[in-house]
Amino acid sequence: MDIAVDSVAVLRRARSVLATEAAAIAAVESRVGAPLVAAVQTILNASGRVVVTGIGKSGHVGRKIAATLASTGTPAFFVHPAEASHGDMGMITADDVVIALSNSGEVAEVNALLTPIKRVGARIIAITGNENSTLGTEADITLDAGVSTEACPLGLAPTASTAAAMALGDALAMALLEARGFTAEDFARSHPGGSLGRRLLTHVRDVMRIGTAIPTVALDATVAQALFEITGKGMGMTAVVTPDGAVAGIFTDGDLRRCLPKVSDFSAAKVADFMTVKPVSIGPDELAVEAVSVLEQGRKTQLLVVDAAGKLVGALHMHDLLRAKVV
Repeated sequence: MDIAVDSVAVLRRARSVLATEAAAIAAVESRVGAPLVAAVQTILNASGRVVVTGIGKSGHVGRKIAATLASTGTPAFFVHPAEASHGDMGMITADDVVIALSNSGEVAEVNALLTPIKRVGARIIAITGNENSTLGTEADITLDAGVSTEACPLGLAPTASTAAAMALGDALAMALLEARGFTAEDFARSHPGGSLGRRLLTHVRDVMRIGTAIPTVALDATVAQALFEITGKGMGMTAVVTPDGAVAGIFTDGDLRRCLPKVSDFSAAKVADFMTVKPVSIGPDELAVEAVSVLEQGRKTQLLVVDAAGKLVGALHMHDLLRAKVV
């Protein structure tokens, strides 16, 4: 049986949740100060990694913070506090910095780790909603993620508090990113399987056609020979090269159509008389995404690849870039 929904009540509650969480984050922003600077400095100076821990909803937030740190230049991983108490403490060294999350600051599983962590020699950064809690007072640095109220209408489910803690974790990660001089290229290296990784890590040499796959005819070739090469290689064009391998021009399907009214004997007509001289080209070390830009700007579908000496080393078709998922 379908349950009737009061759309007005649903939207009122949804907007109330968003407003409450936005207000909670804004309040945290107004309190950000010297402790966050100290946390950034501590992590930058550490020779080890950042170890994030927390349980329940704080644990889920902690996993996200660890993932964000790791993908933006700060090596980090998550350790469950219960597992740490049963052997995983061995993953924490004196060179590490531990970020411990707990809204109340009085979670037994998290606080049970404070003494062992200090014994190891690692520094502790707390993200908590209660600076005066056991976690807040025992940590070396405490970041205040306190909220005045949860967005839950019962006042029970962690909502505004988890949003504030996650936002504070993001703030810490982004401050570290900027302090490290972390770039888009660095980000791509951490995300080689993503679209940004492909765009920033894939070079023309990685996707271009080489060797016998490049449609090529000599400078003294006939239009018939060029047509045979265009048809056989399936790129809609052929490069025209000098005896030393330098690019003299390109002969495309378009050039062929334009020469049709002028040629009565394809076996006698010379391709050099109808080719496009000084064709647009690209170097093999350029990013493949740059090749996409060149093709789009010139409204072309194929591109020659030449080295610094002007020698033909490859050829690209837009389909090659699509297959590589650069486009």
